[in-house]
Amino acid sequence: MTKQIRQLDRVVIRFAGDSGDGMQLTGDRFTSETAQLGNDISTLPNFPAEIRAPAGTLPGVSSFQVHFADYDILTPGDAPNVLVAMNPAALKANLTDLPRGADIIVNTDEFTKRNLAKVGYQTNPLEDDSLAGYVVHPVALTSMTIGALATHEVSKKDAERAKNMFALGLLSWMYSRPYESTLRFLERKFAARPELVAANVAAFKAGWNFGETTEDFAVRYEVKPAKMQPGTYRNITGNMALSLGLVAAGVRSGLPVFLGAYPITPASDILHELSKHKRFGVLTMQAEDEIAAVGAALGASYGGALGVTTTSGPGVALKSETISLAVALELPLVIVDVQRAGPSTGMPTKTEQADLNMALYGRHGEAPVAVIAPKSPADCFHAALEAARIALTYRTPVILLSDNYVANGSEPWLLPDVESLPDLRVEFATQANGEDGTTFLPYLRDPETLARPWAIPGTPGLEHRIGGLEKADKTGDISYDPANHDFMVRTRAARIETIPVPDVEVEDPDGDARVLVLGWGSTYGPIGAACRGLRQRGHSIAQAHLRHLAPMPANLGEVLRAYDRVVIPEMNLGQLAHVIRAKYLVDAIGYNQVRGLPFTANELETTLEEVLKNV
Repeated sequence: MTKQIRQLDRVVIRFAGDSGDGMQLTGDRFTSETAQLGNDISTLPNFPAEIRAPAGTLPGVSSFQVHFADYDILTPGDAPNVLVAMNPAALKANLTDLPRGADIIVNTDEFTKRNLAKVGYQTNPLEDDSLAGYVVHPVALTSMTIGALATHEVSKKDAERAKNMFALGLLSWMYSRPYESTLRFLERKFAARPELVAANVAAFKAGWNFGETTEDFAVRYEVKPAKMQPGTYRNITGNMALSLGLVAAGVRSGLPVFLGAYPITPASDILHELSKHKRFGVLTMQAEDEIAAVGAALGASYGGALGVTTTSGPGVALKSETISLAVALELPLVIVDVQRAGPSTGMPTKTEQADLNMALYGRHGEAPVAVIAPKSPADCFHAALEAARIALTYRTPVILLSDNYVANGSEPWLLPDVESLPDLRVEFATQANGEDGTTFLPYLRDPETLARPWAIPGTPGLEHRIGGLEKADKTGDISYDPANHDFMVRTRAARIETIPVPDVEVEDPDGDARVLVLGWGSTYGPIGAACRGLRQRGHSIAQAHLRHLAPMPANLGEVLRAYDRVVIPEMNLGQLAHVIRAKYLVDAIGYNQVRGLPFTANELETTLEEVLKNV
């Protein structure tokens, strides 16, 4: 049967099912196949915090959304064009996100009376016309997979588990994805059990062949590669990019990298990844708790390494005393905070931007640190390098504020030329620096950076005091002198405030916009997509984005005062907006949501359009 092939410029697909249905794996493999074709990609994994929530229930639904296109895209998409629902719970949890006319592929085998009752369906939605506004494709995924594997030497349970590969094969056929890499992946994943390799490959091919032969899917789709800067790309998540950035920082500085970490969602993947890179001088330690982790990292910095600790919001609270100690010691330390929904344990697998106040102010005493936030998964690589550069150059703790959306989302990453990466080499103190030629002054500062010397313990003649008690200027002796304390507090603050950071850039194509949208961190994509949509409809609007939150760019005040209105969308209750109002006396308008989900471009576009009407 000859099937029609239709060209599309973009598609949003969401795979949804139970936590045990393999939706994250399915989405990841589809994304990898799509990356090989050269499409631009943005993904949004969404899964419950429980290791295994009750099967067939709404709290147990796990989903993976992938947006791919033949042009540059900025978000995982607002509304799926296709929903693959493995059970009634997956359908009900995601149906409200679908636009009318969307395709729904449902696993009919799971629409039993028991499963329908679990999620409150009184009647079967596949039979009561409640889905009349959608294009529904009923597919008996489970039974067809079991049938396809009838001759394979696997248990019924293992055969049922392969239904996600059947679904992946079907979607790969529908959207003309290559599949060779998936077959190689299955060979590696189940290398110890050849029968599972054969079964999963067979399930995948059965799904592909079903799409080819069934009359229910009369159209096959193609999305051409995007026009991208020439080079070698790989699909990368934020946590992976951040990990590689820290490895690169170690190589470019010539220092060993020490990671002290305690496992916590959603930062644990950084520990997992860095543990693989011992050959690059990376040493990882899984500590017994958050305090031990940061203490070990600071100790490593004292010993001449690049000390790093990774965590999420609850862990930053526990680490705050040691971060204050690092401020007093004036040693480099990188603290990675992959933000999640709080307070307390909150919603561990959901995203939020609510740790900004804690990063800026969450320590006792006057303890300023540098704060950086990556804007996208790929940007995590460069943000990690920048955090290491500031920490090493200015002898200061640096907090890197990622979040769950950036950490687990993915996009194409252009592999950089290693020689183009910044030179982070450090000169350790090796000899006395006092006027008499024999004395070492541990707090004698570099006049440009205000950084003190970094002396590795055990260096002959460079013995000096260490600890959290206030130090005397230059000598480092313990001091309770009021004037000295005032001087040291102001000097530590000046060291942060005078760090040169790039000016904030403004995207204002027409040059006559009266409204500026200011963002930070992961809001970059939704804000950019919303502004792009408004401009396409004839509106003039400007966008600026902050990577450096402490210190802020020197030109930021001038930029803010150049516009009649400043709007700051944040996944918190207005933390950056409060800082902007206090620091620059600009009456910024906050747009705030704390739902555990990223903004959609459509909601921002609607909100910004209302602001434009009232300027």
